[in-house]
Amino acid sequence: MPEQSPLASAFAALQQERESNWAAEALAANHSQRRALVKNFDPAKAVRAGDVLPEASFLDLEGNEIRLDSLVADGPAVLILFRHATCAADNLALPIYDRDLREPLAAEGVPLVAVSPQVPERLSAIRERHGLKLTVLSDPDNRFARELGVLFAPMDQPSPPPSGWIGEVTGTGSWELPQTSVLIVDRGRIVRFVAVSPDWLDRVEPKDVFDALRAVQDHPTSKQAAA
Repeated sequence: MPEQSPLASAFAALQQERESNWAAEALAANHSQRRALVKNFDPAKAVRAGDVLPEASFLDLEGNEIRLDSLVADGPAVLILFRHATCAADNLALPIYDRDLREPLAAEGVPLVAVSPQVPERLSAIRERHGLKLTVLSDPDNRFARELGVLFAPMDQPSPPPSGWIGEVTGTGSWELPQTSVLIVDRGRIVRFVAVSPDWLDRVEPKDVFDALRAVQDHPTSKQAAA
């Protein structure tokens, strides 16, 4: 693992750039939304370590169904929930996760999968833009994120929605987005680790995810299943 806090550094630079170029009103609205999400987040209503997830399926970038059970058939998988292919923060985070986690996880036989509600035909852009090697999947209608209890909708929802509103960007026709999250899901769809980030500019670092994976691999139940 190279840098200790690459995400924090990248997000700090993004915020500094915005403070130099954004209008004060836009900055205030962005900060207010993130602060409200942090304040209102109730961990008791979201997925927790030890939970067993229901069956779930996703779509790959060609529109083929990928089942959660297939991702964890041979052991744990790391799932990254992100917003959409045009989110500035996601365009910083996914390349960092890909760079710092994909090869170490692959050496352990652990899939690294990024999941967004955006429709596949629009979602492929972020993978192509950055040459990502991790798997990118679509969560149709936010079904998986809804089961996890990590959905939110922005405070400001103009009616009728303006051109370029979030439902148009994602192709879902909805204001809802997942709170950025990282999960380690083991065989039997057992959640071993979860980090939900209501503030999308404050996400779990790659090193912390890898350290959590090590703890999962040392978990007696995980060892027993692998035997």
